[in-house]
Amino acid sequence: MMNINIAELQTDLGRELPFSFAVTAAELDALSDDYKFEDPIKVTGTVVYTGMRWRVSGKIEVVKTFVCNRCLTDCREEQVHEFSEDFTRDEGEDDSVNVFSGDLLDIEDMVRDTLLAAQSLSNICKPDCKGLCPKCGHNLNEGDCGCDRFVPDPRMAALQQLLKKD
Repeated sequence: MMNINIAELQTDLGRELPFSFAVTAAELDALSDDYKFEDPIKVTGTVVYTGMRWRVSGKIEVVKTFVCNRCLTDCREEQVHEFSEDFTRDEGEDDSVNVFSGDLLDIEDMVRDTLLAAQSLSNICKPDCKGLCPKCGHNLNEGDCGCDRFVPDPRMAALQQLLKKD
């Protein structure tokens, strides 16, 4: 559990209470078939009482490993994700504020949601990844393989037939 005890902070306006956690992807329930987070996932930040709410802000540091969808290379990516959310004890607040009771702020759901929402839908090693040659399977990021990869546009087939008749 990622609980922050705010008992000593309570209503001490503007005072920052630092926190630090190291959790595994399994403990955070941040598991996927498409990628893996290396352990530990580091979460650091501060809690500040703002007068009506407690603002929790900080960052998540994680290393993501995955196989590139285009070139099938094993990849390792260091990520840092920032977060800042408000917590309140008043349940009459709007849905954008997290509600808690007692002296413990549980930030586990917020951390998991922040981490998972930040992941791209496709796992690609770099934005300009060239992928594999459809004929021989060579990784085109390592240079050209020499295969003729020209694929004629099927919409131009009728024009190609006219050119062949001449």
